[in-house]
Amino acid sequence: MTETANKIPEVFEQYLDYYRAQVRRKKTVQGMRKILSSLNLYLQKSNIAFCKITIEQIDHFLALYNKDYSPGTSRMYRSHLRKFLKYLYLEGYIKKDFAPLVVSPPEFARSKPPKFLRPKEVEKLFSSLDFSDTKDLRTYATMHLAYYLGLRPREIRLITLDDILFRQKEIFIRSRKNYSPAQLPLPDDTIKAITAYIVGGRPVSEHRTLFLQLIPPYNPVNKSDIPSFIRACMKKNNLPSSTYWLRHSYAQNLLESGASLYEIKEMMGHKNICSSRRYLSIHINLMREIILDETV
Repeated sequence: MTETANKIPEVFEQYLDYYRAQVRRKKTVQGMRKILSSLNLYLQKSNIAFCKITIEQIDHFLALYNKDYSPGTSRMYRSHLRKFLKYLYLEGYIKKDFAPLVVSPPEFARSKPPKFLRPKEVEKLFSSLDFSDTKDLRTYATMHLAYYLGLRPREIRLITLDDILFRQKEIFIRSRKNYSPAQLPLPDDTIKAITAYIVGGRPVSEHRTLFLQLIPPYNPVNKSDIPSFIRACMKKNNLPSSTYWLRHSYAQNLLESGASLYEIKEMMGHKNICSSRRYLSIHINLMREIILDETV
């Protein structure tokens, strides 16, 4: 669907002002303006008042708008429209909340399956770190949280000292992608890795955030730091992988241990089971046991 220059309604502009204050990223705001301008053009051509729009019309608009975009770009614009529809509903401009109905079509195949590390690669990665080095102590602790708990880099970055319950051997994850906080068990080795970092690598600071920068004024690590630490370690060990490979490996380990898809969903912090199902690739050893009747 081709966008032409058109003046958008005042409520659209009001939302863009609100959205701009939230994200503060020029490119993202431009993307939002682009789809809202096209939506307004669609409504004008179809002689539809935006306050009377239906889910069928929204679906038709998205089909036209996204037809030439890649799946990833389509998801982005679908997300933009969901947020706008939620705003219209909360502000009383439309009577029904259409946001939950704007979903991606089911994915029956992945062009790029999840990547995960083999046991020997994991062992090589962890054993390559120098425990007398403060940077390595910090990286070692972050890798434990990614591999043994399946945490996302953002979840690791936001952990505070108050979130770790050493006696109970648990950790509280406050901000998850599914908006549902979780209290997860902490393996003994992960507790040791965190303790080693706190005692031997974490600078003295008033900040309660667990992972800090190692140069004054010792602020909490930045958004890109956790992936950067782990990626550097992987590169040093000639592993063409990324931080998320550790999370993928955690999912594979849950699958191997016999965890149900629902249990995997809960442990991974996914919003729905479909996300967990797409996240997992075939367990090769299990396939060989069942199909080839091999003992592995």
